[in-house]
Amino acid sequence: MAGGLLALLDDVAAIAKVAAASLDDVAAQAAKAGSKAAGIVIDDAAVTPRYLVGFSAERELPIVGKIAWGSLKNKILFLLPGALALNYLAPWSITPLLMAGGVFLCFEGYEKVHELLVRPAAGAASVAAIDMDPKQLEDTRVAGAIRTDIILSAEIMAITLASVTQSSFWMQAAVLTAVALGITALVYGAVALIIKADDVGVNLARRGGAVGAIGRGIVKAMPSVLKLLSLVGMLAMLWVGGGILLHGFAGFGLAGPEHAIVEFAGAVAAWVPVASGFVQWLVTAALSGLFGLAVGFLAEKAVHAGQSLRRG
Repeated sequence: MAGGLLALLDDVAAIAKVAAASLDDVAAQAAKAGSKAAGIVIDDAAVTPRYLVGFSAERELPIVGKIAWGSLKNKILFLLPGALALNYLAPWSITPLLMAGGVFLCFEGYEKVHELLVRPAAGAASVAAIDMDPKQLEDTRVAGAIRTDIILSAEIMAITLASVTQSSFWMQAAVLTAVALGITALVYGAVALIIKADDVGVNLARRGGAVGAIGRGIVKAMPSVLKLLSLVGMLAMLWVGGGILLHGFAGFGLAGPEHAIVEFAGAVAAWVPVASGFVQWLVTAALSGLFGLAVGFLAEKAVHAGQSLRRG
């Protein structure tokens, strides 16, 4: 009996070790996939705060919660099973879909660059909002944020799936679930911190002394922080979108542009041996971003041409 019990305990310990190793593998693959989607995560966190402009302080966190819940439902109920089904039924379509998402990111990034340079009169959205009651405005903003999020979430899930195509079905499902939960918590946790930072600053400023000075500094810094986040998000869209397209073209046999960028970045990095890794990444990201900007320009012209044809 004692021998049987010891054998059973050994089996349980072995199963526990396998389970722990599997969890470690899921966590490692999720972290790796999440790092590849970092640019989109940054953009998602940078874009969301604009949907909260004009609301009272007590409604900000509930609105963030609604958007986060909508984002999580999109990922878990629609995007995750859709990605798994697509990988099973038509795995050849993953790269083209990734590239289509890359074109969208480039288009969005170019639009932001264009807006930044042209600086159009920013009043149309606020004028449209004047006629809405607070509940209607909140519902409209939440729906708009979730619509924007589903595009970025789809790209995150596609990038994640592309990084685990050689794994088993259950490993793919586990990694996609981990990424969906982790990135949603990361993005909307960051958004909540960003939008409440000025309130924290105001409360600190009331205390006076060194603490008050810190609070006033936070309040003064927040507009610049939001502008910086928007700029980083814009650059991230171009860099990620351009990189996805370059890698996709390489997968279809057009590896010249990607290889040229890698070789040029390596040559530049060789001149700065102290920080060669960072310099190589920076040059690669910059050139991928310029490529993405060019693609975004062409995509914008194609969209306008299509709209003109429809109207004509």
